[in-house]
Amino acid sequence: MRRHLTLTARLTLLYTLVSLAVLLGLGLFVLRATDAHFVELDEELLRDKSRLIARLVAQSRSEDELARHLDHLLSSHEGLHAELHDRGRAVYDRDGLGLAQAVQRLQDSGPPFEWTRDGRTLRALQFPLPASAELGGGRAFVLTLALDIGHHQHFMQSLTRSLTAYLAAAAFVSGLLAWWAARRGLAPLREMKARAQRVTARQLEHRMPVQDVPVELADLAQGLNTMLDRLQTDIERLSQFSGDLAHELRTPISNLLTQTQVALAQPRQAQAYRDILASNAEELQRLARMVSDMLFLAQADHGLALPRPERIVLAEEVRALFDFYEALAEDKGLQLLVEGDGEIVGDRLMVRRAISNLLSNALRHAWPGTAVRVTLEERPTDCVLTVHNQGPDIEAQDLPRLFDRFFRVDRSRRHGQSEGTGLGLAITQAVMRSHGGHASARSGQGHTAMSLHFPRSQPPREALT
Repeated sequence: MRRHLTLTARLTLLYTLVSLAVLLGLGLFVLRATDAHFVELDEELLRDKSRLIARLVAQSRSEDELARHLDHLLSSHEGLHAELHDRGRAVYDRDGLGLAQAVQRLQDSGPPFEWTRDGRTLRALQFPLPASAELGGGRAFVLTLALDIGHHQHFMQSLTRSLTAYLAAAAFVSGLLAWWAARRGLAPLREMKARAQRVTARQLEHRMPVQDVPVELADLAQGLNTMLDRLQTDIERLSQFSGDLAHELRTPISNLLTQTQVALAQPRQAQAYRDILASNAEELQRLARMVSDMLFLAQADHGLALPRPERIVLAEEVRALFDFYEALAEDKGLQLLVEGDGEIVGDRLMVRRAISNLLSNALRHAWPGTAVRVTLEERPTDCVLTVHNQGPDIEAQDLPRLFDRFFRVDRSRRHGQSEGTGLGLAITQAVMRSHGGHASARSGQGHTAMSLHFPRSQPPREALT
């Protein structure tokens, strides 16, 4: 497979081509300007000679005398040729080059007239001369002057060769300078590459330089640093999650293994086996809930979509959950209250699960004889559902981690003392993120409040059931 050119090679090639194009254009301009200057000089020379010949014609008393004057004039200027005609008759034609005929053929091209004959290139102009009283009884003449421009052509060829050699040398030097400039200009990219190669799963502290790079690369460096920050945060969370998961699974598996080994150590009565199996079933149910919750969170991490969005009246959902938790509330002497109203768009089962997790948590930690109160508030930007309970305060340093997976405020609690898996609030946060909102908590002075913030934005009407 053909390898792609490096950025240094591309910049070098581009700069060299641009320089070559500029120099080539400059060379063509010089050649055209020089050639135009030679044409201007030749025309001026021919016009000057035509004025001189006009005076000679006016002063000559015979054609022979005129011929002698013209021979003397032409011999003093190498490469100059002249023909003098009178109504188609050649009055003077020393060289016999047929200048008038050649000019006649080139009338369409316009002056000055150029053609090549016998290896020589001639440039000619034609001039009408005034009638001469002394020569031919006042006849009018037509003068054709031509100049051999071979010396100009030799100069142009030499100039072209010189410019070509200079162009090749300049292109080579431009290429070297372009390579040096590209290497120097791309040095920050090489530094960023070296730092990126040092980044591993165990060494995520390396960051791209931002202050010492050009402005064009500063945004790229900042973007890469932001990406590395996210990766470091995600890897730290994944590492912590893996440790928490191993710790959470170890206890029920150890319980199952211990009880099974004890049951098999010696023969027992059927009732004893039934009790052991019932205990194992509880641990297995706990494992099943944990696996189900982990599957739900894994789907949420990959952008959990709302399977069935619909309009939900939150007060109705809260009252339906009150009916489910009424027996538990009566056992602890708790009162269930709901205030306000609100309407959102979301998946009913997911929203009910999020509210249920908050209610279960509030009932578990509320002081007996108090009330668990649910308030609903519609704001311009969101709809807020808050579950209030009176109970032990949550430390301020624990509040930011309250919705993390497997996080428990009371780390000394054993699994046997808690029915939860440590994933309820994490699932609540995942549900809220899937709805475009978030969950929050505050605690102090014996009062704890956990809130669900639902955005007021509505999905397309056709998505609603």
